[in-house]
Amino acid sequence: MEFFIDTGDINEIKTAYAWGFVDGVTTNPTLVAKSGKKNEDLIKEIAEIVDGPISAEVIALDAPGMIKEGTELSKIHKNIVIKLPMTKDGMIACKHFSKSGIKTNITLIFSANQALLAAKNGATYVSPFVGRLDDVGQTGMDLIGEIRQIFNNYGFETKILAASLRHSQHVKECAMMGADTATLPFKVIEGLFAHPLTKNGLDQFLADHAKSNK
Repeated sequence: MEFFIDTGDINEIKTAYAWGFVDGVTTNPTLVAKSGKKNEDLIKEIAEIVDGPISAEVIALDAPGMIKEGTELSKIHKNIVIKLPMTKDGMIACKHFSKSGIKTNITLIFSANQALLAAKNGATYVSPFVGRLDDVGQTGMDLIGEIRQIFNNYGFETKILAASLRHSQHVKECAMMGADTATLPFKVIEGLFAHPLTKNGLDQFLADHAKSNK
């Protein structure tokens, strides 16, 4: 399973990437705005740190605009993945980039049918939003299982990039469901390390070591 960090904070990216298991980065307009940097400048800076997929989202809502923006973003670095919305125009742009050999990440996926359309258009990743479905009373994790079954049924190579993951339990369940990738905020990645018994064990080892050296 791939782990991406979902952030526009360079310090968070450097810290998480140093841990060794982070494979890539996802960004969106909100995260870019929080960084205080221009989208292109931020993506360039991330590409100097991370040797892995970097999702850069277009702002345009029409297909020609998406294609223009995405083409320019793709020139920044070979690892750039163009992030497109699940809309009719987004699908036109997805098909264009797929034919051009440019990787894509279709975002704002809330149904298996949407994921199926994106896969048929050659999307590299689809991003189902687990937490946001939970917020409206649905079970977001069910969507991961539905997409996994459909992709397995037809041999789609499109990867399931589980997004809007709020806590460690989400991460574990996505891994068990067979999601290919999880994109996580920094605090959720940090939470994967934590277990009270690990801390208790270390405290005991240190206490025993101190006793033995008296």
